[in-house]
Amino acid sequence: MRHSIFFRIYASLVLLCVVVALIAYLLVQGVNYKRAQAYREEMAAGVFYIITQGIARQTSEQTRQNWLDDASILLNLPLKLVPSDSIDFSRREQELLENEKSVVRYNNDKIQADIYTKVPNENLLLATRVDKAGEQQIKAMAVFMLDDLVYYPGQEQKRLKEIRQHFPYPIAIQSVSKLGLDIDQLSRIRRKEVIMLLRDGASATGTSISVVSPTSSGSEVLVMGPIPMFNWLPFHLFASVTLIGLLLISLGVYSLILPLERKIRLVRNGLNQVRTGNLDARVQVDGEDEIDTLALSFNGMAEHIKRLIEAQRELTRAVSHELRTPVARVRFGVEMLADTDDYESRLEQQLMIDKDIEALNTLIDEILTYAKLEQGTPSLNFEEVPLYKLVRQVAEETRSLGLEPQVLTLEPDHELLVSAEKLYLHRVMQNLAGNAMRYANHRIRISGGVENGKAYICVEDDGPGILEKDREKIFEPFSRLDDSRTRAAGSAGGYGLGLSIVSRIAFWFGGHISVDQSPDLGGARFKMCWPVKRPRT
Repeated sequence: MRHSIFFRIYASLVLLCVVVALIAYLLVQGVNYKRAQAYREEMAAGVFYIITQGIARQTSEQTRQNWLDDASILLNLPLKLVPSDSIDFSRREQELLENEKSVVRYNNDKIQADIYTKVPNENLLLATRVDKAGEQQIKAMAVFMLDDLVYYPGQEQKRLKEIRQHFPYPIAIQSVSKLGLDIDQLSRIRRKEVIMLLRDGASATGTSISVVSPTSSGSEVLVMGPIPMFNWLPFHLFASVTLIGLLLISLGVYSLILPLERKIRLVRNGLNQVRTGNLDARVQVDGEDEIDTLALSFNGMAEHIKRLIEAQRELTRAVSHELRTPVARVRFGVEMLADTDDYESRLEQQLMIDKDIEALNTLIDEILTYAKLEQGTPSLNFEEVPLYKLVRQVAEETRSLGLEPQVLTLEPDHELLVSAEKLYLHRVMQNLAGNAMRYANHRIRISGGVENGKAYICVEDDGPGILEKDREKIFEPFSRLDDSRTRAAGSAGGYGLGLSIVSRIAFWFGGHISVDQSPDLGGARFKMCWPVKRPRT
């Protein structure tokens, strides 16, 4: 499962989504920290600007302190004046103070904020600590605003224009009739009460409140707002984080698909090369997933096609060569039959023609068998075979030929069962025993068993053996090391196909065949090995 490319992609996608979600969370938290800080500074800047303006207007220390005490009660916040050089400020905080804005230092652990605002034309700071902001503080804003406008009779609109530069929300004096207040709200305005209007927005602007305070004129009111409430996930932030998340997921998916695309492109290039005739084309394999398995299959297919074409060419050349001799003898025999009237001579020629025709039939059978084994998976019926019976059967069949070499056997355990196609395994042992009989001086030995977890059959002889340089060559089709002796043997092996057939049977059994020198008899030793049990598919 761990080598499955689809499992890796799906697992990587899940991990990617988790990572992107974590990045999105951290991004929202980071952005909201900055937004919240900016929101606090903007909300504090206007109201504390008005308060410091009121402090600056006081003409004596006593009146200033009294005004400050009243403001503290009104806001329900501790207000005090501290020297500017008593607190260390960062460069950014100093710029805020110089621009008549407030410095807000928020303590997230204690959920409270220290606010500092510079008093105009003095080396003093208005300092306060806010742990909560409620209705009392919001309504007090309107009181301070009206108190400031008292100092500008007849110039209220001009003063409001100056003040708006310090507030992030609108401030205006409007006719009470334009606000659409209900009866209860109108009665409260007549009683000189400050009211708050809540607007629960479902749009991108979100929820906001407006503060309405009556003025000295009964027909007009001071309207502050709408004041936007802080929205932790506004539309633009949601859209930005979503787009960034989609971009990261797209990049992650592309990085996951890119190696797959590269591998598929390599396989496609290999196919194109094979299609154009380059049978040496191979695909690089650098993993164990499905595409690499496909590449391995492609390489095996290309190797098999190349071998088939080469075998076909060799088979065509060899068949044309091998067929000429018996066909020529048949033609010669037919001509002799036409030229002689002697009965004995005609009978002899008929026997020779019959032998040549039999040789042709044998050669054709061998060619068909080799072609079936070479060109594709043959129909193999694997079953549990008692190996000792085959060893004994082939030994008896070899002895029945009546040839001089003695046939010895080393039978395996009678309870040993091996997975094999009985017909083909018998063919291998019979072929190897026939070869051994042709080249042995006095003895051959047939044996079988299990060695290193593999089943094997072995045929040895005491003949001249096979030179090491020729041991691979003898398994090639139509290969003969001693042409005259092989032809004299008069068997199918004489055409050079017997060991090639044995080699292909070993291949389809999932094993291999080798040849070396017999350590006991001194001649050639042929040994075929294959799995004892055929793996389930």
